[in-house]
Amino acid sequence: MTDTLGTTASTAAHTEGLRIGTAPDSWGVWFADHPRQTPWERFLDEVAEAGYHYIELGPYGYLPTDPQRLKDELDKRDLELSGGTIFTGFHKGADQWDRAWKQVSDVATLVGALGAEHIVVIPDLWRSDLTGEALEARTLDDAQWKALAAGHDRLGKALAEEYGIKQQFHSHADSHVGTTGEVERLLAETDPRYLNLCLDTGHFAYYGGDNVALMQRHPERIGYLHLKQIDPALIWEVLKNDTPFADAASAIMVEPPNGIPDFAPVIEAALRINPDLFAIVEQDMPGCDIDLPAGIATRTRQHIFGCHPLTRTR
Repeated sequence: MTDTLGTTASTAAHTEGLRIGTAPDSWGVWFADHPRQTPWERFLDEVAEAGYHYIELGPYGYLPTDPQRLKDELDKRDLELSGGTIFTGFHKGADQWDRAWKQVSDVATLVGALGAEHIVVIPDLWRSDLTGEALEARTLDDAQWKALAAGHDRLGKALAEEYGIKQQFHSHADSHVGTTGEVERLLAETDPRYLNLCLDTGHFAYYGGDNVALMQRHPERIGYLHLKQIDPALIWEVLKNDTPFADAASAIMVEPPNGIPDFAPVIEAALRINPDLFAIVEQDMPGCDIDLPAGIATRTRQHIFGCHPLTRTR
């Protein structure tokens, strides 16, 4: 079973093409355990029913953490793991290394055991995703930028050498790396051997970023995709009113094709970079009704496979 967008008619019987998947985030899952979240068994069932083949791990502890049990659960639904996620705050000081590596020891061990080769790395937010209060200054000084870049280079090198896993950095709303200028600075100050981007199309568009232009400027730094759209009108209200991302997420991240960026040119640019990229659908819906995500996920997959003229394999 494959779930890919091929590059020519001849790829229809093969696994070439963007590997389209989804994530617990698209089911409103932000925590390992929360009473309002979709139970993990139901999440896996609905992912398979929606037609996806690839999934991300989501918060460590949401899905089973025993590798054999997780493999068994995925196998019986014909699912595969694309990667996991950790959170970092290297700009804060040397003590952040131990915090990051503890997450790596859990996440990389689990995803590596299932054959996944990617870890999506999300920087800490300067504003609390629980209360919306400011925790730090919105921007970093030069010394903090230096610490952030050095930490991520060290992390990427260690991941590659010890686990054979690639670091894919995820710029994020309400973080210190969100705007086009901040992403460009990150790329300029880090080693491409150890850090590339998980380009989240919604988060990059959140601050007016042009996803396709970034992909064209830095094709060698695009290692993974998150497919997401934002409401092009509401975003200006969010920014003007300084609404915390956690409060805006459910409204600002909209069901495709109702937002921006258009997925078709993003997919076309990705296929030119690497037709085997993972492109994981993420629609932030924290706290949503658990009966809502399955229909959205199904329609989103149908939209993705219908929005581009290239041959589709599924």
